[in-house]
Amino acid sequence: MKKFIAVAGNIGVGKSTLVAMLSERLGWEPFYEPVTENPYLADFYEDMSTWAFHSQVFFLTKRLQAHRQITLRPTSVIQDRSVYEDAEIFAYNLYAQGVMDARDYASYHALYEVLCEFLPPPDLVIYLRASVPTLLQRISQRGREYERTIREDYLQQLNQRYEAWIADFNLCPVLTVPADSLDYVAHAGHLDLIARKIQEKLTGKEEVVFAPEEIARSNGG
Repeated sequence: MKKFIAVAGNIGVGKSTLVAMLSERLGWEPFYEPVTENPYLADFYEDMSTWAFHSQVFFLTKRLQAHRQITLRPTSVIQDRSVYEDAEIFAYNLYAQGVMDARDYASYHALYEVLCEFLPPPDLVIYLRASVPTLLQRISQRGREYERTIREDYLQQLNQRYEAWIADFNLCPVLTVPADSLDYVAHAGHLDLIARKIQEKLTGKEEVVFAPEEIARSNGG
């Protein structure tokens, strides 16, 4: 039976890397964030409060289209970043910072909620949880020039929002991965451990946790 898994988490936590490695490990199709030119971005950076709503609706439209495409795939798919994060993390953060006003955010979120009612949820969301120091280290390691200006306080704001969102998320099961402790690039055993926990969660095991002793045993893999 085909499965649909979405990988969620903050900037730099390792979503794309995990999607690539798990798709190879499990034989599933990877689905990455669509590379699309947002026609509102230039205006948004010139006048954020005026164009935040337009820009976020564009991004939401593309994410919803991608989600729909995934549900039509004949094989199992693992997705880099979910449709939910656009609305619940990034649009919310613009609202919380006062960039998007309350009226625009209410309209945006109402649209998002209605559209999500028509989309089947994933079978599983993998939430990669990492502290800000870990995020900063991994952002530095991948060396993307445009990410050098990302501030610690911004990552912390996003982390707080991710935690609030995942605590209330109930559309499908969630597997929380302690990304501070698990480096699946450096340790093959860590990837094996994550893959095993995914299978446990997908087969209906109610509580799936990463015990410290399991992580320690997988370090040599």
